[in-house]
Amino acid sequence: MCGRFSLLQSPGEVEAFFALDGLEAFPPRYNIAPTQPILTVTAGPPLEPGSNRPDREAHLARWGLLPSWVKDPKDFPLLINARSETAAAKASFRAAMRHRRVLIPASGFYEWRRDKATGRSQAYWVRPADGGLVAFAGLAETWSSPDGSEMDTAAILTTNSSPSIAFIHDRMPVTIMPEDYSRWLDCRTQEPRHVRDLLVPAPDGFFEAVPVSDKVNKVANTTPDIQDRVEPKDFAAGDGSDKTGPSKTPPDGGQMKLF
Repeated sequence: MCGRFSLLQSPGEVEAFFALDGLEAFPPRYNIAPTQPILTVTAGPPLEPGSNRPDREAHLARWGLLPSWVKDPKDFPLLINARSETAAAKASFRAAMRHRRVLIPASGFYEWRRDKATGRSQAYWVRPADGGLVAFAGLAETWSSPDGSEMDTAAILTTNSSPSIAFIHDRMPVTIMPEDYSRWLDCRTQEPRHVRDLLVPAPDGFFEAVPVSDKVNKVANTTPDIQDRVEPKDFAAGDGSDKTGPSKTPPDGGQMKLF
């Protein structure tokens, strides 16, 4: 699964990598959590002949997808992830898989290895082995409240973990490679069955896992030191450290800014 991630690159680097234009300034984000605003990349409207405008657009969305048919978000679970194997058939994700596929820029994600015997956990910062940006496969929906206000929401698609990551967790975000961005975003001509081959684990060795401290467990910790490498815990030693993994995310304040 994916319950936390980071976006560390500058707006200019994100623009260049995803062929975007006009991103507003935002600082590095070291500990992005559910219900917070996240950056998404979508296909733009069809270009006029001769236009030099980018054919992709950037949008903000709340991390936690709300299908359009939900009446009250308080009565609906927070959908931060969607299983890629079944998303096209599930009521919550079916429409988004057909009409609203997005890319979610990231520098990596966090995952927790849990020791069943002790109930304790070790956090890992999972990043591209060669550094740089990646794009998680995402789904988006716009939810309309009874008063007419709208909220853009999104979820990250997951798949089985690649072998080098599976010792931490059996699921990981689907990573779309740059050569496949256009096909993934093309919801006009590419149906879910046409992009099913993209919903696979990243190549083994594409990501590296760095053990990090329990600081990342708390949403309020957003400084670079949460990604510092530490010695992984020896669960057999019973050192009494964290048993819960990531803390629950506080309610969203509703402000859609990247800082």
